[in-house]
Amino acid sequence: MKFATLHSEHADGRLVVVSRDLRTMACASAIAPHLGTALAQWDAVAPALGQLYEALNAGACAQAQAFDARQCAAPLPRAPQWCDGSAFLNHGHLMEKAFNTAPQPDALTVPLMYQGASDDFLGPHADVALPSEADGIDFEGEFGVVVGAVPMGATPAQALAAVRLVVQINDWSLRALGPREMRTGFGFLQAKPSSSFAPIALTPDELGPAWRDGRVQMRLQVQWNGEHFGAPHGGEMNFGFGELIAHAARTRRLSAGTVIGSGTVSNADRAAGSACIAERRVLEILDHGEARTRYMHFGDSVRMQAQFDGSDEAPFGSIAQRVVEYVR
Repeated sequence: MKFATLHSEHADGRLVVVSRDLRTMACASAIAPHLGTALAQWDAVAPALGQLYEALNAGACAQAQAFDARQCAAPLPRAPQWCDGSAFLNHGHLMEKAFNTAPQPDALTVPLMYQGASDDFLGPHADVALPSEADGIDFEGEFGVVVGAVPMGATPAQALAAVRLVVQINDWSLRALGPREMRTGFGFLQAKPSSSFAPIALTPDELGPAWRDGRVQMRLQVQWNGEHFGAPHGGEMNFGFGELIAHAARTRRLSAGTVIGSGTVSNADRAAGSACIAERRVLEILDHGEARTRYMHFGDSVRMQAQFDGSDEAPFGSIAQRVVEYVR
């Protein structure tokens, strides 16, 4: 199944089911008014949502309407919790160089993860208002999952079985603010503004063989100001989503609707390009002794869409946003 959330007067928006080809949608509010409600009652409402989805795909849904991603909020405009990992160790190693931090001694066995803000996720076409270009504005393309309830101490297999939906994320970063917050030992706060989501949240079966080993086996195409920036592959995660969810649930239970992120998609092969500016800058420092790529300016745009291998099909839709100056 594929879901989206339309902007409405309610903070959680209005839930719609979207056809497999992303051309049509049908209101699902009679089954569950919001995606958060559906996740909390998943076993009870999933059959009815599935019937609506099949009718929509078959062209047999009387209430079908054209789908326009520009009307969308984030699939979950707010969530009980947002925990972002750093499951691509190639990216982690490069960020250690960027922040001049010592390597984690257990990096191969224990995932890195921070808890971010989950009360104000941005939709796929929302302008991203930020206070200053001097903060080092950077995009970060990644994948994520939304889980049902996960008990404390769940194994990776149990945790993976709790995945209800897969999402695509732009986890914005303010790089000039990150180093200080890293040194405090308390983690990110100001350096991590609201994250953005592609319009579609989908059940893992919609990915077919591209959902394997708890990983999204797809390339994430990234364009900055209309120019190709990178297309790293999600299959290179060193920790799968089962391990990431289990890590988050080691000492506490996770509520239905919790979002777990993969961290920036990153490949060891430089030909894949990057999904964030900071990574490219570190490579430039290693190669040339200095960073040559600037961070984002107001008016800059970024576009991200995950595509199946050998195909232009983008099952999550696209994130296409512009950075603007925040005016009080």
